Amino acid sequence: MAAATRAMAVAGQTTSCLLSKRPFTLKQKPQFSNLCFYNKRVVFSSSKRLFSCSAIYNPQVQIKEEGQPETLDYRLFFTDNSGKKVSPWHDIPLHIGDGVFNFIVEIPKESSAKMEVATDELYTPIKQDTKKGKLRYYPYNINWNYGLLPQTWEDPSFANAEVDGAFGDNDPVDVVEIGQTQRKIGDLLKVKPLGVLAMIDEGELDWKIVAISLDDPKATLVNDVDDVEKHFPGTLTAIRDWFRDYKIPDGKPANKFGLGNKAANKDYALKVITETNESWAKLVKRSASAGELSLV
Repeated sequence: MAAATRAMAVAGQTTSCLLSKRPFTLKQKPQFSNLCFYNKRVVFSSSKRLFSCSAIYNPQVQIKEEGQPETLDYRLFFTDNSGKKVSPWHDIPLHIGDGVFNFIVEIPKESSAKMEVATDELYTPIKQDTKKGKLRYYPYNINWNYGLLPQTWEDPSFANAEVDGAFGDNDPVDVVEIGQTQRKIGDLLKVKPLGVLAMIDEGELDWKIVAISLDDPKATLVNDVDDVEKHFPGTLTAIRDWFRDYKIPDGKPANKFGLGNKAANKDYALKVITETNESWAKLVKRSASAGELSLV
């Protein structure tokens, strides 16, 4: 994590934590239920909450490109204000407050290069995915901004009884942002979840959170899946069908979906976010096996 962040972890310094506006020193016990991370280490713990502290790391990150886009060497790194690299997966807080979350764009809408956070590389930069040494592209453009929720992880050792017993796909949780603006790779947006699709990809559970950026003109109109159907008619079906069919041109079978083949509501999406945030907490505490994943 950034040096400035580590500095705040010195005992006796005052900071403030998510879900509370009351300052406290690290020698004191906070008067709320939450977990805070300093250098990816748990400081406090109690009841089940979103495991991030929005106040200890101000996500005024910069991006730094290395290599040329659409080459095997291309990487988009995130840095803090001092120029030191930070991980978009581990070091950017998940929760902002009031049901709002940080979202990192990997793939802009109306593009086809399959970009993703490199979870097995130091500082987890964004790169273009490969297969058999070649860059991967979707067979057609994706119609929404696509990316991840930081500080989440779909545990590959956990079988979800609600979704056909499927195991997690070992990645951060994906987000499909339905706003009208085409974003850029590496953009950090504030979004609110509206629903979630339970995609099953070759037996692995790959959640798709449907969300909208707070700066979208229609953001105030949509707060749940029913609102999406009203103000973005056909969008939920289009998202499901896109992710169901995108591998078919490569000769693979269609993906499947749990939860009745429909998008679950906002409350269920928040449940997914909380559970996968808890899994991430276990990962960075090393109480879950990281395998080849980078925790830096």
